Amino acid sequence: MISQVHLTRLKLYKDKRIKHYSDLGISIRSMASKTQVGFVGLGNMGNPMAKNLIKHGYPVIASDVFPESCKELQELGAQILDSPADVADKADRIITMLPSSPNVIDVYTGPNGILKKVKKGSLLIDSSTIDPAVSKDMAVAAEKLGAVFMDAPVSGGVGAATSGKLTFMVGGPEEEFNAAKELLSCMGANVVYCGQVGTGQAAKICNNMLLAIGMIGTAETMNLGIRLGLDPKLLAKILNMSSGRCWSSDTYNPVPGVMEGVPSANNYQGGFGTTLMAKDLGLAQYTATNTKTPVPLGSLAHQIYRMMCARGYASKDFSSVFQFLREEEGQ
Repeated sequence: MISQVHLTRLKLYKDKRIKHYSDLGISIRSMASKTQVGFVGLGNMGNPMAKNLIKHGYPVIASDVFPESCKELQELGAQILDSPADVADKADRIITMLPSSPNVIDVYTGPNGILKKVKKGSLLIDSSTIDPAVSKDMAVAAEKLGAVFMDAPVSGGVGAATSGKLTFMVGGPEEEFNAAKELLSCMGANVVYCGQVGTGQAAKICNNMLLAIGMIGTAETMNLGIRLGLDPKLLAKILNMSSGRCWSSDTYNPVPGVMEGVPSANNYQGGFGTTLMAKDLGLAQYTATNTKTPVPLGSLAHQIYRMMCARGYASKDFSSVFQFLREEEGQ
């Protein structure tokens, strides 16, 4: 059965607002048109993501709560508007990249939110990492207005966002996946369909819990090796050709001087903030409690990152756990 949203899109197609569709009941949205795309949230991740859309020829209409975040994008030709509602009034494909669940709720359902002026048939893609339950709530609210909401959180960090090599984990109606993939492929190397709304968030939460555990393990291992007299570059080399190898050791090493182009080489500036990692681990704890899933290492990782936030590491990259452990040994 074709949903009311699809019937709306079919009408839009007939009215020439959508130029192409394929397979009855599948997405009716154009897979090739370079019509304008809305983007809300131009932080460390959103800014380079929006730039990649522009590089691929999409006119971008953007908004951010901090006007200074918009300047660079405006210089590249993006149109900057005052609110998410204004963006929804101009574009029927919108991507959001926001820090937390409350931000997403406000941007979509607040007094100046997207759903205040959303057009029927619009495709709304949220790449924030939030509670899966919030994604489901937003999807229900959007559907009531004739729009489609999909969750599409990312993995890869600022570096991958800049190079267009993010991994997107997508949840939502399967018939809309190709329409979402058209845009997401401009910003990522991998776009994976996970299932219905909320499953993208579930995959991201699981990934980040493992990432935190792996980073702490790598930091502990490197610190122990250094205290035992090993050269950190040599130790990293050995780990990366052995069974202990992981992303935190070979791509994002937390020890200053081991790798170039990573936050540990820049006093842990940039990258993925400790506050955000603590937030994601909090989501993992919440969902683990709700599903009665034992996550002892995830719980310990959450405690460590919360402690780091209280000890002055909140704005530093999450790999600064190495520095945190080094300072702890002196107490």
